[in-house]
Amino acid sequence: MNVGIYIYDNAEVLDFSGPFEVFSTAARVAKNPDLFRVYLIGETGATVVARAGFKVLPDYSIHNHPVLDLLVVVGGVHTGEMEKDNVMAWLKQQHCRVSLTATVCTGIFLLAKATNLSNTTVTTHWEDIPDLRQQFPELDVQENIRWVDAGNLVSSSGISAGIDMSLYLVARLHSRDLAERTARQMEYDWNNSR
Repeated sequence: MNVGIYIYDNAEVLDFSGPFEVFSTAARVAKNPDLFRVYLIGETGATVVARAGFKVLPDYSIHNHPVLDLLVVVGGVHTGEMEKDNVMAWLKQQHCRVSLTATVCTGIFLLAKATNLSNTTVTTHWEDIPDLRQQFPELDVQENIRWVDAGNLVSSSGISAGIDMSLYLVARLHSRDLAERTARQMEYDWNNSR
C-alpha cells in the first residue's frame, strides 16, 4: 500500500512525522516492507520548511509521485495552501482516486476546500473547531474526540491525535494485533478509544 503524506511550509511537524513513524514502523514490525510504503509529497518537491524551521525534503512532488492508496493531509498554518489552485485540484483528484483519505488537525480545512464534503462527519484541533464550522457549515464537526471514521475519510484532532488515528488505520487496514505491536515498538501509549 502506498501512503502519501502531503506536507507544506509551516506544516506541524508531528502531524506528518507521527503518521510517517506509525506506518513505517508497522511495515517493519510486520516484516513486510511493502505493507506500507510511506512517501512525503510536497507541492514542488523542493525543501519544505515546517513549523519552527524544521526542514524536510519530500520524496516527490504533486506531479511525479507513485499511485497512492492512502492520502494523509496534515495540518499547520494551512491558509496559504488553501489559496493554491494547483494544490486544491491535486487534493481533489487524489481524494477521488485513493481508497482512503486521512487528515490530521487542520488538514481537514484543505480537504474541505478542495472537495465536496457535505454532510460528512469530521473533527480537527479544538482551537480550530469554530473556524471549521464557520467556513464549512455543511460539515458535521465533532468535538472532544481523537478521530472520526466517516468511511473513505478519517479525520483526527490535533497533532498527537494523528498518531492515534494512524494506529487505528493500521488496525483497520491490516489488524488490531499489528497496531498494538506497532504502538509497543514505538513505546507509545495508544489512545484507541477515540
